[in-house]
Amino acid sequence: MRIAFLGTPDFAVACLAELVASGHEIVAVYSQPPAPRGRGQDLKPSPVHAFAEGLGLPVRTPVSMKTPEEIEAFQALDLDAAVVVAFGQILVKAVLDAPREGCFNLHASLLPRWRGAAPIQRAIMAGDAVTGVQVMRMSEGLDEGPILMSEQVRIDALDTAGSLHDKLAAVGSRILPVALGAIERGGARETPQSEEGVTYAKKIKSAEARIDWTRPAAEIDCHIRGLSPFPGAWFEAPSEKGPVRVKALLSRVEDAAGEPGTVLDDSLLIACGDGAVRLLKAQREGKGAQDAGDFIRGFPLKAGTVLA
Repeated sequence: MRIAFLGTPDFAVACLAELVASGHEIVAVYSQPPAPRGRGQDLKPSPVHAFAEGLGLPVRTPVSMKTPEEIEAFQALDLDAAVVVAFGQILVKAVLDAPREGCFNLHASLLPRWRGAAPIQRAIMAGDAVTGVQVMRMSEGLDEGPILMSEQVRIDALDTAGSLHDKLAAVGSRILPVALGAIERGGARETPQSEEGVTYAKKIKSAEARIDWTRPAAEIDCHIRGLSPFPGAWFEAPSEKGPVRVKALLSRVEDAAGEPGTVLDDSLLIACGDGAVRLLKAQREGKGAQDAGDFIRGFPLKAGTVLA
């Protein structure tokens, strides 16, 4: 089929690669415009943009898909279908209606749970045991269209948003070409979403990243893992030069008690409102991420230290 691919982050790269490998004609790739990245804040293309250019595919980076000019350009592509994977823009009806077969989205949750921008992080933060990947027909509503294909993925006790992202991307890139094959043959079955169990995965805000040690350990553990590696749940630790911000990147719950925020041993066991968490990976401000052993050799947090 003649396909346009709309995607931006790493999550979408594997999907684009599999669509190319499956023999579809990728007429155009759409991605968010180049943005400041890295220490120098130089303008750099998105992961999808860079990958597509490496394959010699035509790339378009409109600031908005809602302008008459961009809508007309999209309609002129004469598409059989469009595939959207974490593109980052809302598509208007004129764009959704342009391809003959329609527009299809790969979404990283089991809809209708976690519609919206941050389904991977929110699933872990909520303590979900299972999530998944689904291919859906797009409609004007936010992630409200019928489901064509679905596969569940277990969330393990040590999964972070980063590790779960990689699992879901692998599954998504595998089922997406299968779904498109069914669409091409006219054999795709569409199942409307349930009207019950709807939740929304709001965009992660920096203000919610700080750890509140008065919360139960199970909640703090989910908070830490759901925000790892980015933006990173954080706390402040005392030092001779003043408070130091530390990102907690991996943890596990342990059966221990103490005043919330108090370090209980010399190996990063920290008391919470109910129970305790042991940090397994952390990152001091201005330093790289480290496993717990390496972290405490360079920045020991002794038993009795109180964290904020």
